[in-house]
Amino acid sequence: MQEKEITSLLSQMSLEEKIGELFQIPAYFIADGNATGPAAELGITDDDIRLAGSCLSITGAKKIREIQRDHMEKHPHHIPMLFMADIINGYHTVFPIPLAQGCTFNPALVEKAASIAAREAAAAGIHVTFSPMADLVRDARWGRVMESTGEDPYLNSQMSAAMVRGYQGVKNKLAEKGKLAACLKHFAGYGAPQGGRDYNTVELSDRTLRDDYMPAYQAAVKAGCALVMTSFNTLNRIPSTGNRHLMRDVLRGEMCFNGVLISDWAAVNELIFHGIAADEKEAALLAIRAGVDIDMASPIYIKHLKQLVEQGMLPEELIEESTLRVLTLKNRLGLFENPYKDANEKDEQELLLCEAHREAARKCAEESFVLLKNEDSILPLHKENDTVAFIGPFTDNQFICGSWSIFADDADCVTVKSGVQENYPCSKVLFSDGCPTTDPGEIIQGFQKSPEKEIIDSDLKLEQAIQEAVQTAAAADKVVLCLGEHRELTGEGASRASLTLPSCQLRLLKEISRINPNICVVLFGGRPLDLREADRHAKAILEVWLPGTEGGNAIARILYGDISPSGRLAMSFPWCVGQIPVHYNHMNTGRPFSGDFRLERFGSKYLDIPNEPFYAFGYGLTYTTFVYSAVSLSQNRLQTGETIFASVRVTNTGKRTGTETVQMYLHDTAASVARPVRELKGFTKVTLNPEESTKVCFPITEDLLRFHDINMEYKSEPGIFEVFIGPDSATNNKAEFELCHSIK
Repeated sequence: MQEKEITSLLSQMSLEEKIGELFQIPAYFIADGNATGPAAELGITDDDIRLAGSCLSITGAKKIREIQRDHMEKHPHHIPMLFMADIINGYHTVFPIPLAQGCTFNPALVEKAASIAAREAAAAGIHVTFSPMADLVRDARWGRVMESTGEDPYLNSQMSAAMVRGYQGVKNKLAEKGKLAACLKHFAGYGAPQGGRDYNTVELSDRTLRDDYMPAYQAAVKAGCALVMTSFNTLNRIPSTGNRHLMRDVLRGEMCFNGVLISDWAAVNELIFHGIAADEKEAALLAIRAGVDIDMASPIYIKHLKQLVEQGMLPEELIEESTLRVLTLKNRLGLFENPYKDANEKDEQELLLCEAHREAARKCAEESFVLLKNEDSILPLHKENDTVAFIGPFTDNQFICGSWSIFADDADCVTVKSGVQENYPCSKVLFSDGCPTTDPGEIIQGFQKSPEKEIIDSDLKLEQAIQEAVQTAAAADKVVLCLGEHRELTGEGASRASLTLPSCQLRLLKEISRINPNICVVLFGGRPLDLREADRHAKAILEVWLPGTEGGNAIARILYGDISPSGRLAMSFPWCVGQIPVHYNHMNTGRPFSGDFRLERFGSKYLDIPNEPFYAFGYGLTYTTFVYSAVSLSQNRLQTGETIFASVRVTNTGKRTGTETVQMYLHDTAASVARPVRELKGFTKVTLNPEESTKVCFPITEDLLRFHDINMEYKSEPGIFEVFIGPDSATNNKAEFELCHSIK
């Protein structure tokens, strides 16, 4: 349709039809196109369903084609429905969780993962995915850190933009086959809840919000994301869904977003619980005034907007403004010409879990794993010489996708046991579960039913399982302990006050270490954990997160050395939960402290642990070693409009080929407001053979040095800057240059 045709269609629609386009129904509201019991209980009628503009969480080409056909037949203007779903890190072929994808430091790989997810989901009839989640995360207690790409504004920006390109294509032609409309979330500041408790209050200064949290949102908007989702939290004590300034002035005004704004699940109704709306009617008025176009999974708009217009409390123009945006999105997706878009059963059969998609998922998993420790070079394992005992609750566990992998079949996942047996059939291996993923009696609440095989309901059975594992470990040269947190202990609503491994797993670790000290811990999970006990008892630690469909194959190939690990931490690991929030790009304070925390009292520090994280952002080992030259600058003064090139020579000094992630950080030494001790502003990956070296060069321009100054103006300030280049955020390999503003 042409733009004028969309406008003409809008003019022909009744007020009820316009409001219907702003009403989204969840899957359980309808059966065969009619209202079900849950819908009726909320006062939603068959007529409301008939006018609904979008549907949530229905998938499958055949089913969606049937619902779409029925919907268009009943709709007065035969307007097609939008089908939306949470396609977070894959559809049927599941990639590593987003936090793990952040650890790849490879935007091109992340873009490819999103494009494959889009291809599969589009064939199943989906039009919109609620991804990327660009929320900056600094508190591992929050369960949804697994859905972010980490703690750094620059890395998150690169990854958010890559995901949008992957879902929508670089040209944003959404009607093309295999494309989804990307919905950026959660605007804004959702990743900073007080106490790490989901849905909680957020308290951020405007400068922190804009310098740290906004860049990734802006990057996704600039990449062309078609939708934005409001966050559940308050910001400046105003819930985002009713925050007119945030949505209209900042998002649409300053950030130039012109797409569809959708609430999170029933967030319009939550304005009542936040205490800024007295009832549903006022909640609807606040949200539509704020510019929220679609009310997700609640009846607030459909029940109250018409009455608000008729009573003169709401101009119909605001309804039309939102309706036009929804119709425009449908038009961009090509639904008026092809209401079924890519929904095709034959394509589903050919695409879902095809070999090419599985291979891409495996490669992404391999690049996401982070080798945290490798004492005595215990890894890689020797295929022929080592007898290896694979022990632990994740050894033969198919539940290794993220908690948001709601459309995948766990039976399609490759376990560690299967990966070892299929890739290395001649290796000498032993297997034992050892203990469950959770402590006996622990209640797990989640999206999916916990498998009963993971539950051991008595201490006696646990004792027997541990003793069997100890006997297995005694018969091996090395032990690979597959430990971690149950996937339903991560994700939405999965905030935790404790970040240690379950006590049954820690006991298993300690008991085996008494028998066999050659332990490698393979760590599964969706967040940074307190790894002090693992570090004390294991010679190696390999963080594999929740790796997805091909996890077992990827883990086996890394452990046995066919692939060298190259992942780097996208989020710092704390010493303990009391250190949180902990992140590398902190402020210096008036009494900065570094050194031995036990020797000096009056500095900004703890009495019992260091300030620094246990494992810092950007950290990760490989199976070889690299040496960096000193930082070299092409010039020591930078004028506006010019470029300085900062370079190092990186040499592989080990005996194996390896991939190094070279990172550049900048530090503004004196400014009108306090600045972070360093900020990531560039990274690149280089693969080098033994004794091979290469020059790595980063451009530095004035725009990389900008921030919100004392007057809240986004600009750079002249002065001295430090540039650090090294393997992680703790590097001290640096040089200095001066920024000199040109005189106009």
